[in-house]
Amino acid sequence: MKLILATNNDHKRRELEGILADHELLLPTNIGLHFSHEETGTTFHDNALGKAMALYRMVAGEAAAAGAGIIADDSGLSVAALGGRPGIYSARYGAKPGGSDLSDGERNALLLGELEGVADRRAHYTCCMALVLEPDRYYLCQETWHGEIAHAPSEGRHGFGYDPIFTLPEEGLTVSEIAPDRKNRISHRGKAARDLATILAALETEGRLDDGDGSA
Repeated sequence: MKLILATNNDHKRRELEGILADHELLLPTNIGLHFSHEETGTTFHDNALGKAMALYRMVAGEAAAAGAGIIADDSGLSVAALGGRPGIYSARYGAKPGGSDLSDGERNALLLGELEGVADRRAHYTCCMALVLEPDRYYLCQETWHGEIAHAPSEGRHGFGYDPIFTLPEEGLTVSEIAPDRKNRISHRGKAARDLATILAALETEGRLDDGDGSA
């Protein structure tokens, strides 16, 4: 099935390719669309579903996207000592109102600064993934990945976002130090994506992927 991702982040597309290998994954730019969506929800699933529905409305009339499903995710890092922050605001953490978002490195430095001298380093990633087939026909999967915040960024070459400072305590490695295929097996996004892959496979086996009339 053709699946259009409600993101402009090619890192996410590449992470999902291995898990959803039976499907064609596209970004909005691949079908000539400029996609932007303001996240106004108060939960991960509000934002994931909101993004997916926004892109669904954009592509519903596009011949190139006929029969396509829409996938969106909202993910973030929650730190215990910060009361769950930055949470759903992870991508916008530290940004001034009306200003540009910080770079990954700047966000990591800000977070480490907030945790300076703090013994409790517990944190977890959350990912909610939405699959929209029609406005009233959609699926949501939400998963977590627990770890700790390192005291300094690692020199690992993999991953993005907070991965250089998110440590797997049982291994003593940050996410940026583990191979991408292993990250896909154990990460919050990988687990949620595999749940969606299972749903898609069941729908395909039962001949239900095209149940709808395609109307918007």
